Formats: sequence, structure tokens, C-alpha cells
Amino acid sequence: MSNPTLAFIDCPDAQGSHRMAYWQWGNLASRHVVLCVHGLTRQGRDFDTLAQALCEQAGGDIRVVCPDVAGRGQSDWLKDPQGYQLPFYAADMLALLAQLQPTRLDWVGTSMGGLIGLVVAGQPDLPPFAKVHRLVLNDVGPVIEWQALQRIGQYLGQVPVFDTEQQAADALWAIASSFGPHTSEQWLALTRPQIKPLADGSGRLTLRYDPALAEPFKAMTPESAAQGEALLWQAYDQISAQTLLVSGAESDLLSAATAQAMTQRGPKAQLVEFAGVGHAPTFVPQPQVDAVLSFLLAPDH
Repeated sequence: MSNPTLAFIDCPDAQGSHRMAYWQWGNLASRHVVLCVHGLTRQGRDFDTLAQALCEQAGGDIRVVCPDVAGRGQSDWLKDPQGYQLPFYAADMLALLAQLQPTRLDWVGTSMGGLIGLVVAGQPDLPPFAKVHRLVLNDVGPVIEWQALQRIGQYLGQVPVFDTEQQAADALWAIASSFGPHTSEQWLALTRPQIKPLADGSGRLTLRYDPALAEPFKAMTPESAAQGEALLWQAYDQISAQTLLVSGAESDLLSAATAQAMTQRGPKAQLVEFAGVGHAPTFVPQPQVDAVLSFLLAPDH
């Protein structure tokens, strides 16, 4: 399968419901689901390279599901921007898992997608279909560095307009060069699903996410961040899944001290670090793909 199929699910919310899109790769009848959840302003097509590699390596018995979290990609924008927060995202993923009914669930989460995974995997007494077997946290942990949040806040919610695909790719690279080295083809492939034509028929392009994502983000204070951190550590300490922590050696979001602490408490994550990469590895370069494959597809012991 060289292209994923697109499906939708209705997720309940305080205003009624919203539609969440998800991309599927591999054997859609397989009960072994790998759920791949993207970062803050991204979308599910970020995982194309990893998903194809997983399907090839797993020999046909795997279903890779890559949702577009609400407000991004092909999913609905929320009527109330206060819904753009972790507990609501986690509820949407549980609704999706209730529909997929996996007998084995693995989770790969980049940045925000990792935090959603941490929240889900750290909940006791979940139904069997939502129990995470193996968890990959990509450059994120319970402690989010305040400076990184301020950096992200500078561009979040701005709605740029581009004349061409290449112009969009260049502009996104300017804020995402910490993703590490990519060829221009690789970066263009990561950019295309991020952009859409403006509704005015001009042929110009804009980003495929709701600028209102910035509202709950900008309301965050150092105090509320510290409170959130305590809750995230509590969840992390309850995780029973085998856990792999992937770190960009130059990340400003996951500190070396946090990464180290995560190897020593809770699920005692196995740590793999990539030099020359900040926040966050994209699972496009082969060594990053290989690290995830060898963790997810290793036999149970």
C-alpha cells in the first residue's frame, strides 16, 4: 500500500460532536494497531515513511492508524477552542480505539502526540482495547521547558499565506529546522499535507490547522505549566507499557535531566538519542525509522 486510506469518526464534545479524520496503512483487518499521533500543528501524514516501513517489516499483520487530531489536517475545527487540550484529545483517541478494537495496541507519539499517549497509557483501569503494549515517546516528557513553549507561542496561531508549495516549504523549514537534516524532497513530502488552497479561489496556499489552537496555549502560565507537570509525572509513573524515549540531542523541549529521570522511574524508558537533531525527530531518516521498528517489532520477552 503506497498510499493510506482516509476514514472519519464522530467524537462527542460539549457542543455535540466533531469529526476526526484518520489515515490507515497496512492490513485493515489486523487487530495489531500501531497508533501514531503527531505534534502540535502537524497532521497524521507526518508518519508516512514510518508507517510504510512498519507495514513492510511486519509482514502484513499490522494496521497503522495516524489520526489528524481535532483542528488539524482533514479533521473538523472545534467550535470551542478550549477543547484544544490534552484531556479532550485523549478522549477522542479513546473513542477511536473503541471503534478499532485492537487486541494489541502500540503507540507512537511525537511531542503533543506523545503527551496524549502518556495520558492514555498512564490511566489505570482502561478497557483492554485501550491498553498500550509498547509506547514510543518522541522528544517529550512530563516536563516541558518553558522557553520552548515561548518559542512555539511566537508562531502558533499565525495564518501565513503562500504563493507556491516551495514557498510554504521554505517558510515551514525556517521554523522547523530543528527537525534535523532532510533532503529537499523529504521536506516537500512533509510539507504538502500541511497546506491547503485558500477558500477564495486565488490558488494561494495556507496552513491546514485552526489558528485558534493558540488560545488555550497562550493562556498557559508558569504556574499552570507546573501543575500540569505534576499530573503528567503522576500519569508517567503509572505506565506499565514498555517505553522507548526518542530524543533529539539538541532539543529545547526535552531536557537531558528530564530524559534521564524518565529512564529511572515509572516504566523506566529505554532512551535513544539522535545527534544533530532538536525538537523533534521526524522518523524520516533511516536510523530513526530503524530505532522505532526494532523497538515495536521485537519479540516479547
